[in-house]
Parts: sequence; structure tokens; C-alpha cells
Amino acid sequence: MDGSASASGLLPADDPGLAQAGVRLQAARAADLRAELDRLRHLVTLQDRALSGRLMRVARIVRAMTLGRDPFGRPLGEAAARLWARVGRDGVGPALGHVGRALFPRASGAPSRRGQEEILPVVTPADWTPVILIIAEIRLAQCAKYRVWQRVEQMRLLGWECRVVDWRHTAQALGALQFCSGVVFYRVPAFASVQGMLEEARRLAIPSWWEVDDLIFDRDLYARNGNLATLSKQERGQLLFGAGLFRACMLGCEKGIASTPVLAQAMLDAGVVDVAVIDNALDAETLDAAESALASLPRRADDEGGPVVVIYGSGTRTHDADFLVAAPGLIAAMAEDARLVLWIVGELALPPAIRALGERVVVMPGRPYAEYLALMARADIAIAPLEDSVFNDAKSNIKYLEAAAVGVPLVCSPRRAFADVIVDGHTGCLAAREADWTRALLALAGDGALRRAMGERARADIMARYAPARVAQAQVRAAFGAPPPVVRDGRLRVLCVNVYYPPRAFGGATHVAVEMVERLQASGRAALSVFTARPGHGGDPDRPAAAARYTHRGVPVVAVDLPETADGIMMFHHPAAAVLFDQHVAAFRPDVVHLHATQGLGVGLVDVCRARGIPYVITLHDSWWLCDRQFMVRADGRFCGQKRIDLRACQRCQSEARHLEDRAALAGAALRDAALLLSPSATHRDLHLANGVDPARIVVHRNGFRWPVGRRSRRPAGSPLRFGYVGGVEAVKGYPLIRAAFEALGRGDWVLRLVDNKTVLGMNTVDVADWRAQGTVEVVPAYDDGTIDAFFDSIDVLLFPSCWPESYGLTVREALARDVWVVASAPGGQAEDIVAGVNGTLIGLTADANALVAAVTELLDRPDRLAGHVNPCKSQLATWQQQAETLLELLRGAAGSWPEGSPASPG
Repeated sequence: MDGSASASGLLPADDPGLAQAGVRLQAARAADLRAELDRLRHLVTLQDRALSGRLMRVARIVRAMTLGRDPFGRPLGEAAARLWARVGRDGVGPALGHVGRALFPRASGAPSRRGQEEILPVVTPADWTPVILIIAEIRLAQCAKYRVWQRVEQMRLLGWECRVVDWRHTAQALGALQFCSGVVFYRVPAFASVQGMLEEARRLAIPSWWEVDDLIFDRDLYARNGNLATLSKQERGQLLFGAGLFRACMLGCEKGIASTPVLAQAMLDAGVVDVAVIDNALDAETLDAAESALASLPRRADDEGGPVVVIYGSGTRTHDADFLVAAPGLIAAMAEDARLVLWIVGELALPPAIRALGERVVVMPGRPYAEYLALMARADIAIAPLEDSVFNDAKSNIKYLEAAAVGVPLVCSPRRAFADVIVDGHTGCLAAREADWTRALLALAGDGALRRAMGERARADIMARYAPARVAQAQVRAAFGAPPPVVRDGRLRVLCVNVYYPPRAFGGATHVAVEMVERLQASGRAALSVFTARPGHGGDPDRPAAAARYTHRGVPVVAVDLPETADGIMMFHHPAAAVLFDQHVAAFRPDVVHLHATQGLGVGLVDVCRARGIPYVITLHDSWWLCDRQFMVRADGRFCGQKRIDLRACQRCQSEARHLEDRAALAGAALRDAALLLSPSATHRDLHLANGVDPARIVVHRNGFRWPVGRRSRRPAGSPLRFGYVGGVEAVKGYPLIRAAFEALGRGDWVLRLVDNKTVLGMNTVDVADWRAQGTVEVVPAYDDGTIDAFFDSIDVLLFPSCWPESYGLTVREALARDVWVVASAPGGQAEDIVAGVNGTLIGLTADANALVAAVTELLDRPDRLAGHVNPCKSQLATWQQQAETLLELLRGAAGSWPEGSPASPG
């Protein structure tokens, strides 16, 4: 697996590297637990669906066949009987024989609706790091060695980045798909979860390969494998049943990869259009283990009269029929030469005649690869019997590689992969008949010099033919090509982070983030990507919780699913999001990361930046970095009144929260290590200065906003005064205060329009059915760029009675730019552009309903005061373009810089 950056914790000054490694492990473990939980929840949903439920039962069968136990830990024999009875041999089985491309239609390019998002086919950006993803069966150790970890080594020799994910980890696989340039499905069956992966690869226009090293996808040819006869009828049925699933996944991919030419032809015959052959080969592990074995175990002298050891590596008990091919010739040779002894490594049902040889036959359990090669090096002759079948002709010559690696001559059946390479009598011995086995074994047993010479020639042969670099260049490169060069075009690469992003947009921070991204991109001086969040499953119950990549107005966006319910710790520290962010950073390679509102995504993103040495800038849209409740309010929604945070007061306010000290330490370190902090107002800057932020490292960077397109239309003469409110129903924004005040007004000459901002999220949260007010109260949907002017034209006064000192107040500036009078609380960023009595009315942060009633009554009593009102202070307001131009320079200055003494400082 690839490494992931740190996702938790402060880094001790005495050993930052060790601390980062430990934290990365902690984050990866937490992410795996979350992924497993998401997967299990998803499977429960799918279980109740007819086709999906049956496929999941088949998944358990195939997993049982490879692991010896079912996914719930029950012994194979017990689980198989139960599962087989439920699946029904004549129900799903025949149907799977016809499963192929019809099950996986190619993406048409038409958009599909998933919850609130319109997901369009989108290719991996050309300037992202080229990555090949391998979604694999990795629990079969030898298969994984030769077809997964060996491939990773070869790909990296070619310059590719390579990532491996176990196919059972659905969410992790779907997440990794968002960042890859191509995907290989190795030995993966087409369960319902895998179908989702294939669909996702097509949506992302990612080239896909299905790779295999055994003929497990053709039921008829598989059935001719004589080794199946040694299994129970039930086990045979399960294996053959799984062949349809493997075939379906194979045909769901664009291309194929086989370990032998015979296997490649079978894949072509099954309908795969393009199949590459990549041999099982040598790798660093094999070469190192072989050198170690040869160095530590010198071979015996040729003229020694001791035993001559014949070694057979069985591995599993599915080789019983194969061993019988060599047994008669082996028995005859051992009868003629009493020095011959037989070592069997792994499971094997011994024929009676072999058992009769007594102590001359030693059966040993399987062992790790390096120990197996060391044992092989102690032997004199290796054997590889295989019965004559298409299934075995499709097999590779691994046993030749392993024996030759330690200079041991091999006697083997003339199956295709062996016969194509071994020169009989020179680099090995091919034995087709019983007499051939006897003759070859006796010849080698009687001539130590012959054994040594043949072993040395075989070793030289594989070193030339199967060297890692040779196979990588000759075969792997032919299949995958060379990775495209990573070209820098001189633009500043900025990775923007915000918890919301279109099409799911909400809140002032999101407006700022979106505008900055789009304007920086449009300037041609910066390349942008966005990391954001979306609700669990993205609104699609068929899709497990996982990341999704899409493009919004030319900008690649990666959205990570957040849990539907989360406590304060999860909102602050979300390891799974950090793991995906690390992959995003690796793919996009930003010069600087710009963090906006990160609640839910978590402080772990900062650890990723630290670990990778990437400077980050934080825009302080609110008090999330200081306050667990984000807005410095008590449980009743009222401002707590603190300026310098006292954790003892916070603990009294949140008696159930035991993480506040750890939270403060992590947040403080994140603020300390930022390359730059941006505050949208002087008031908000002062708050952070009071809490220990270095004054030299935090600047006021005022937000722009959407200015009016045309001239404001005026309220008709004699009509009621019109008020508007945009803050939602939260107490901190003043909604209860507004309701109390307007219900207390003893008059009805007014209209109050309440904007329900969360309609953009598909929710209706403002309900005025039980209001007891004399005027008119209306609920209107959230406005957008096209309707903002119409909304402000429909009101004369904006109400902004926030109960805390806001960091900025976007709605206030939108109103002031449109000559709308503003009634706002003070002090706070929301009040900095308001001049009392000139363009608005100010009330206190702790004002009660009476204070708001007084402010509203004063305006109602003099409605002519607002007739033709023009804000004379508009020139002091910022624009989006001014903000973007300033931001670009600030980010350029931050790129490549770290605060002095930072743990990740390049110096």
C-alpha cells in the first residue's frame, strides 16, 4: 500500500519524523475502520435487493474458497453448505454464464443525477501525477507477489506512481479511482461492489485492465482441471460457480493482462478485445532472498555420497492430480537410487506408494517466501509436475524461476510456459512420460557436476530473460506505456479547501471560496483544484460512502463523503478525509494549499501539508479554529462574551466535551504553522491576536461580493416598509430575536421576507406557520447570482442582528452596495462598513427584543427617510476582483515559505 500523510497530532520537536510516522499509522488504521464500517452498511442495503443479494452470497463463497472461512469467520465446510443451499445451483449459476458486456454497458456520456450532484464523465487532468491503481486480490500471498507487488516494482521502474487497494475495501477503492490514470483489476470477481468500481472507472474515463494468472474465468476449461477431482462436490461447484463472476469482471474492463500466451488466447476467445502478456518474473524480493540463501548455505561437494534431495512445493492441496503425473517415475527412481529423498512443502494427498517410502519422504508446512527459497537452496533437484490440460498450459513457469534463482535444476512437465523457455537437458529437463521422469531424476542424482552446471545455466537464463528492468521495459511498458511527463507551465498551483462547493453550495465562506477559485483560474496565472465534502453516499443509496471527482466550470473538484451524523471530535478530526486529501495533494502537487471553512474535513489536512512540506494559508471565516461551537456561543445560541479563550469556561459550557484541550493544542499548532492567516475584518483579526496569533502573520483581507448589475427599483409610494433576513433559523444569527421583536410590534404596516438558505441543500428549515404577528411574514428561497438583485430590490431594510462579533458579514455588504439600509449588531466585522444613522442602524450584540423593536419602529415611523436612500459610503466596499488580485499575490508570497521554526520548514 502507498503511504499516507499524517492526519493527527502535534509533532514533537525532538523527533518529528517518528511522530509523523506514528500518526500516519494511526490515521490509516482509523480510515480503514471507517471504510470497513461503510462497506458493511452498504452491503446490508444491497442484501435485500434480488440480484445484489445473490451476488453477495456468491462473494462469500468465493472468499471462502480462497481463505478457508467465510466473511463472517465461519469454517468453510459449515458456511459452504448453508450458502450453497441458499444460492440455488440452477438459479443464478446458468445466468452468470451469459453475464458479459451487457451487464456493463459503456458510459454514454450523458449526465446522471446522484442526489444533489450532476456527475458527468470527466477525464483525469493531464497535469496531475500519473498513477496506476491496482485493485487486487492480495490475500493469496504467492499470486499477490507475482502479479501485484511485482507489478508495482516494475511500474515504478518505468516512472509510474502505483497504488494498491484490496478489492474488498469498496470505499477505499472508489476513493483511489478519483486520482488515477489507469486501473488494473487483478483476479477480481464482479460482485455488486465491484460493478460500482467499474462504473466509476467508466464515468471518470479511466482505462481499465483485468489481469489474471490462472484460467479461472472459463467454466468449461476450468472443469477439465484434474485437481478439482480431489475436492468435494460442493467445493468444486463453488469454484466453477465463481468462474462466471470472474468472466463478468474481465468483460467489464477495456483490456486484459495475462501471465502466459495460452491464457491470453483464452481471454481473447472469451471476448476481450486487447490482451497483453506480462510474464511472472524476478523482483527485488526474490533476488535478495536468493542471494541470501546461496550465501548462507554453500552447496555440497559434487563427490559427496550423502542424500540427494528432490523438492516439490505444493502450496495447497489443489495439486494432488498434478503430483500424480510424476509419482510413478519418482517412485521408480527412488527405488533404483537409495540416496534420493523427497521433501514436500505444503499440502498434498500422498499416494500410498509414496507413503510406503517412510522416512525418505518428509512433508513440511508452507512457509514465508524467503524461508521457502532458503529451503529450495538446500535441495539438489526441484520438480514441477503438471497434468496435460489447457488449464495447466495456461499456467506460468514460476517453479522454474524459483529453482533457477538458487541454482537448482528443475525437472518438469512439458507444459507450454516451461517448454517455451527451458532447453531440455541444458537449462532443465522436460518429462512427458513416466520413463522421462525416472531417467532425468537418475541422471541428475548420479552426477553432481551436471546438477551444478544445469542449475547455473538456468540461473543465467532467468537473470537475462526475467530481470525486473527487462520485463518492465519489454512487456509492462508495451501494455501501459511510459507515464506522461509532468510539465509545469509556470502558473501557481493552488489547492482550495472548503466544506461546501457547487453544486452543493451554502454559506458566506463558500461564496468566497467559489469566487476566488473561479477568478484565479480565469486570470490564467494560477491552476486550481478543490477539495470539498458532500453528504454520505452523495445522495445515492446504491453508492457506498466514498470520494467523487467532478469538474465545475473547468476546475477539478474532489468531494469526500462526510458521515450523516458526527460528533464534535469527528467534525474537528476526520482521519478518512485526511487520507483522501493526501492522495489529492499527491495527484495535484500544489504550490500552496488555501484552507477556507474546514469543519467536517478536519485538522488532519494540516498534517498532510506538514508531512509533504507544502505551505498552507488559512482564511479565518469564523472562529472554528478557536471554538468547538464555531461561533463562540453558549448552548442557548448567545455569544459567550470571551475574547481570550479560557478553556475552563468552555468546559463549563460543554461539560460533556472532554477533547477541548487536545482540540486547542492541535488548532493552535495549525494556526502557528500556517504560512499566512487571512482575516476578512480588523475585528476578527483582533480576536485571533488576543489568542496568541503572531501579528506579523495575520493580515486583513477583505471579502468582495456580488455587486448590483443595474439600478435599484424603488418601493412604491404608500406601500409597507419591507424588511429582509438571510441568516437562517440559528439563534446565533438572531432569528429568535427577530421573531420576538416582530411579534411584539403592535402594528402591521410592514412586510418581512425570510430567506431559507438551505433550500439549496434540498431542505426547508424556515416555518412561520405559528408566528403571531400583525404584518406579513413570507419565506422565500435562497437567491443566487441571477436573483440576488431581485431579492434586494424587494426589501428596504436588511436585518442582521447577529449575536456574536461576526468575522465579516457578506449579506451586509451585498445590501450596502444596493442602497439597502442595514440594521446590524455591533461590534464585529458585520458592522465595520456601517456608519450609524448614515447607511444603517446599530444595536448591541446582547440586545434584546425591545432594542430591535425600537430600531424597527424608528424606521416604520419615518418611512420617507428611506425613500431614494443612497449609501454614501459604497466606495469603501471591496469587489471580488480586488480580493482575487490581492489573494493571488498573498498566495504567491506564501508558496514555498514556512514560518521560522515550523516542524515542516524546508530549512
